[in-house]
Amino acid sequence: MSNSTQLINFGGLSCVRLISGGYEALIAYEVGSNVIRLRDNSKEVDFFRFDPNNTADIIKGSPEVWGLPTLYLPNRFADGVLKTSDAVYQLPVNEKAPYNNHIHGFIHKRVHQVIEHNSDSNCAWLKTRYVYDENDEFFQYLPVPFVAEYTFTLSENGLEQDITFTNTSGSKVLPMSLASHTAIKAPFVDGAKESDIRLTVPIGKKCELNERWLPTEKMKSLTMWDLEYKSGNKCPVLQDINNDMYTGEYADLDHEKFHGIIAEDIASGKKLCYEVSEEYKFWIIWNDRGFNHYFCPEPMTAMIDAPNLSLPADVSGYVEVKPGDSFTAHQRFFTK
Repeated sequence: MSNSTQLINFGGLSCVRLISGGYEALIAYEVGSNVIRLRDNSKEVDFFRFDPNNTADIIKGSPEVWGLPTLYLPNRFADGVLKTSDAVYQLPVNEKAPYNNHIHGFIHKRVHQVIEHNSDSNCAWLKTRYVYDENDEFFQYLPVPFVAEYTFTLSENGLEQDITFTNTSGSKVLPMSLASHTAIKAPFVDGAKESDIRLTVPIGKKCELNERWLPTEKMKSLTMWDLEYKSGNKCPVLQDINNDMYTGEYADLDHEKFHGIIAEDIASGKKLCYEVSEEYKFWIIWNDRGFNHYFCPEPMTAMIDAPNLSLPADVSGYVEVKPGDSFTAHQRFFTK
């Protein structure tokens, strides 16, 4: 099948479909440029949690748990407070007692603009943009304008995603913590068993979290439970995995260093590979109690609550984007 892009309607959502290299992607730019489906048709692998009967209301109602949602500001901020080097912001507390945190920000729920979609003999691509300014209802809490630009490229190398945030404020720093709440389908191979999934996550140290799911700033040594990620023996479903948070290191893929996670269907040997750029320094693993047919290996550029921690930036991963400057991160999904 030749490479192509097409505007389509899926369950009431306006989407762009990309076809290239044996892969097919469906990107809902109306819901935060979420990749609501990615499939390798030749290997019969569906990467993300997807339901062909989904409606726009279902996806918009809980965009965090379908496809590839990008989160800004990701994860939790204690009591909704966000401290930067030049301001203190009070975000809405949308995770109620006993947690009392702000969680997951807003950009994954916004309608993004399609800038370009096209294809050539090598690939198919889509460019989207979100302009954040006083027209966004969240601006009352975080009055720092920015432009977020997304580029999705589909080819025989899989799906690549590049995201760039540019601070357009002119005076204020832009707090930067970025994550994907990546919802991987279980099983991801057609006709396979969930019990045959094994997940490899190249973890370093475990970040201890308190009862509010906030970092204590202590790093813990790895237990047998944790080491199952490192050895590739972790079944990421059929058991409860709740906010296992780690520093990221390197895995081995085909005898080369690989900055990402690998999920394998051990019955068929098919692998789902998820590579992230060096900006993503942490992984959180979560699976919605384990029996809802998906799991989330979430790459994060910074720790939970990073701006508010006493840890140095090179430990927490927190960075600030100066006025006029940009921050860019990259991800790639492919099969083996």
